Amino acid sequence: QVFKTLVCRGDHTGVLFAVVPAGAELDFKAAARLCGDRSVEMVALREVQPLTGYIRGGVTVLGARKDYPAYADETIELFDVISVSAGVRGTQLLLAPSDYLRATKARTGPLTR
Repeated sequence: QVFKTLVCRGDHTGVLFAVVPAGAELDFKAAARLCGDRSVEMVALREVQPLTGYIRGGVTVLGARKDYPAYADETIELFDVISVSAGVRGTQLLLAPSDYLRATKARTGPLTR
C-alpha cells in the first residue's frame, strides 16, 4: 500500500506532516482533531521545499529538514508492508508500518474521508 506525505499547517501545532493512503483525500477536520488544532490546511506549494528540503512528490517524514510532528492515517497499521517516498520523486521505500511509525514518531488516527 502506497502512502503519500502531505505538508500541512495547524493553527496551534504549526507545520506538520499528514501521511495518508495515496488514493485517499485528507479530511482536514479529522486532521485538526487528531492534532488538537481548531483547523488544519495545506501549506502553499512554494513553501514545501524550504520547510522540508524536498520537492513536491518527494516529501517524506524521514530525514526532513526539521522534526515536524507527523500524523498517519490509522489504516497504515492494516498492512504488512507500506511504500512511502524515499525523498526523491519516483523513488519509494518499502518497510513495515511499525518500523515507519517508530522512526517517524507518527501518531495514528482517522485522517481520511
